[in-house]
Amino acid sequence: MPATVTLGVIGSDAHVVGITILEQALSAAGFEVHNLGVQSSQEEFAESAAAHDADAVLVSSLYGHAEQDCRGFHETLRDHDVDSVTYIGGNLAVGQDDFAETRETFREMGFDRVFDSETSPEEAIRALERDCSHSERDTERVTA
Repeated sequence: MPATVTLGVIGSDAHVVGITILEQALSAAGFEVHNLGVQSSQEEFAESAAAHDADAVLVSSLYGHAEQDCRGFHETLRDHDVDSVTYIGGNLAVGQDDFAETRETFREMGFDRVFDSETSPEEAIRALERDCSHSERDTERVTA
């Protein structure tokens, strides 16, 4: 059974090209993908992940306001009984100079993996294959 992924662009961000490419790459790699599209709310991510029993939730943001858009994100997932591995990627902060600092911010917010805008779909796929081959319910998550 293929791993199931909920994917979307959070908040007011309307950048669609990246998630369209990612959706196609993930589908070609054998994942079942539910693409929410752009300008998706935390609630929409949680509802989709719950409805499809998602193994992973992938959040994209390119307009630099991801920190504001993702405050409370993991609480929203928990409110919907979603226990999926969570990824976030893109241009996550305005004037993002030190990505290590940005990565730490999002890890503290609860994201398992944090990727910059230079991450290739292949890198995300490899990470998902590793993370989805282990159920968090059975083993510790793999984080990078």
